Amino acid sequence: MSTETQKARRPADNRVAPPSWLRRYGSQLGIIGVGIAMWLGFVLAAPAVFTNIDIYKAFAQTTPQFGIIALALTFVVITGEIDLSFPSIMALGTAAFCLLAQASVPWPLALLGAFVVGAICGWINGTLVARLNIPSLVITIGTSFLFRGLELVLMNGTGVPLTADKYPALHAIFREPVWGMPVQTLWMIAIGVALWLLLNRSRFGAHVFLVGDNPTSARLMGIDVVRVKTRAFTLVGVIAVLAGIMTSIYGYYFWPTTGDGFLLNTIASVFLGGTSVFGGTGSIVGSFVASYIIGAINAGIVSAGINAFYTQLCFGLVIVVSVVLQTIIERRIRRQSITGR
Repeated sequence: MSTETQKARRPADNRVAPPSWLRRYGSQLGIIGVGIAMWLGFVLAAPAVFTNIDIYKAFAQTTPQFGIIALALTFVVITGEIDLSFPSIMALGTAAFCLLAQASVPWPLALLGAFVVGAICGWINGTLVARLNIPSLVITIGTSFLFRGLELVLMNGTGVPLTADKYPALHAIFREPVWGMPVQTLWMIAIGVALWLLLNRSRFGAHVFLVGDNPTSARLMGIDVVRVKTRAFTLVGVIAVLAGIMTSIYGYYFWPTTGDGFLLNTIASVFLGGTSVFGGTGSIVGSFVASYIIGAINAGIVSAGINAFYTQLCFGLVIVVSVVLQTIIERRIRRQSITGR
């Protein structure tokens, strides 16, 4: 064998590529590592709080109220879009349930009607974004005001009691513990498993990734991009109503301001969980773990004796740092795909 042939057969780069499982699950393992590190930090800063089981029960009750929306919003962000109207959909869907229940409609039908309202709101968002090519950031700001204004008009700015004596079945479903475990977390686990299967083991999930990665190529492959994006927004609408019902039942009352304060936590959970702001990549597991990290930040800061005003600072840093890191990683991957290194 000639020297030239031996040189040609030598690898151009002696660096060992990371295992395929590490490339595939690297972001998920990373967010789990961040969660463990943050938990250890909180334990060291406030051991009396974070070694008490009550704090974890509180997390398990409150985090799913925005965490289940983060799981659904992951689909929309993977397609390269964003939805800022889900807090208003939470309120409008719950208002629809209250109005139907007050009209003597059986609660299962009233609940179904609320989900239909959420689906219609999501469908409107998806249609305006995908069919008319309106930037989702702009149109969902507009529909957020639209849905919230409609809810305030329908409810005349007043709330509705959702006490256990009036709705015992709903409290059993959405509030009462099951085998000593907060039912809210059981709902989040069930929804997380279902959405993980939908994203990773279905044709729709594959189309979501393809549309987010390159919508032009997706169209050439015969994928209906408009339908995929519309279904993703519709999914967020339905899950947002579920979160609104769950939040109102947990507080025994539906407030016209339901959903306010959920926007930042939910979006931070999606981005911190490894879903790329540019679309094409995302993880249900990452969003799930990140939701509990976001939910623990406020309690961890207060328990450590730090001013609660630093919570907003931490949330902002989480979003900025996660987006910057994703940008750097995306550019590095793109450079490696071009140069082969």
